[in-house]
Amino acid sequence: MIKIKLTDDNRHNVELFTQLLKKDENSLINEALEEYFINQQKKLLEKNIENENALTNLSYDEFWDDIEV
Repeated sequence: MIKIKLTDDNRHNVELFTQLLKKDENSLINEALEEYFINQQKKLLEKNIENENALTNLSYDEFWDDIEV
């Protein structure tokens, strides 16, 4: 079991949005966490792609210097 402490603002928003969206607290928090993790995965993938590009980003001359045609 995970024990989570919500800030007053988050607790207020959970109460407000459960009423507005007519959802229970668990569904609302689970949906928010799913969205959060999807966004974090996207950020990590983008960062990894940027890092790979930085490692393999050769200039035209650097690329062709070691190529024999």
